[in-house]
Amino acid sequence: MLSIGEFSKICGVSQKTLRYYDEIGLIKPNEINPKNNYRYYSINQLEKMLFIMKLKSYSFSLDEIKELIDLERYDQEEALIKLLTKKRDTMEETMKKIQYNIMQLEKDISNLQNGVSIIPNLNDSDIQLVETQTLNIISIRKILTEDDYKNGYMPYFSKLYEKIAKENLTLIGEPMAIYHSPDYDPLHNDTEFALAVEEYATGTRDFPGSLCAKSTLNGNYSGLTEIYAKLMKWIEENGYKIIAPPYEVYLSDPYTTDPDKNITEVYFPIKKNT
Repeated sequence: MLSIGEFSKICGVSQKTLRYYDEIGLIKPNEINPKNNYRYYSINQLEKMLFIMKLKSYSFSLDEIKELIDLERYDQEEALIKLLTKKRDTMEETMKKIQYNIMQLEKDISNLQNGVSIIPNLNDSDIQLVETQTLNIISIRKILTEDDYKNGYMPYFSKLYEKIAKENLTLIGEPMAIYHSPDYDPLHNDTEFALAVEEYATGTRDFPGSLCAKSTLNGNYSGLTEIYAKLMKWIEENGYKIIAPPYEVYLSDPYTTDPDKNITEVYFPIKKNT
């Protein structure tokens, strides 16, 4: 048996942390002396503590760790494989974003050294007024969180492609995302994913055409904020108002294209203020 101090020293975890782990049922002392309330841990509990520390090093929450520990051993191994795989994928995605941000920082540093501002230029040189045509679309509408956006849109478009193939519909346009929420809420964003098809069928609807202010992003999706700001500024300064949700049309596949070569069209349906 090991005293709480000895167990703490071996594991490199404070006694305060061990008491907290006891409170939440993560790992309890093997024995508590009823006379003095001294806590003792068995040698066999070292393996459990090392398991907890390993998962913590991968940034798993204590709730996630406790849920795993409470499983039977067979179920625990299967669940652990899934959790570790998901955590690895998340870390890889985070690493890509960090690498991209480092690249952008290097560009900004270089621009500043050459006297070039790093604040986006909101000039309207690439904004067009276009009349769009009514489309017959098949769509999926979801309430998404900020994390859902980070995970990408491909699962939603994949379901639409499957439905088109199953019902022998004819695809006639590029993927679209329509943003119905009036403002941005990290936990509640009303988003519709759509594909234009030729045939009218169950589940299709008209997506009305209109006069639109349009701009095109050539590059990483992180640049969309600049495009939206530019369009909003142009709409206000030129006496128009927005009459329907903005939407994006994806001319390139982000899963096969270099992110810096993505092509995204952004449309704001508008009309003149009277």
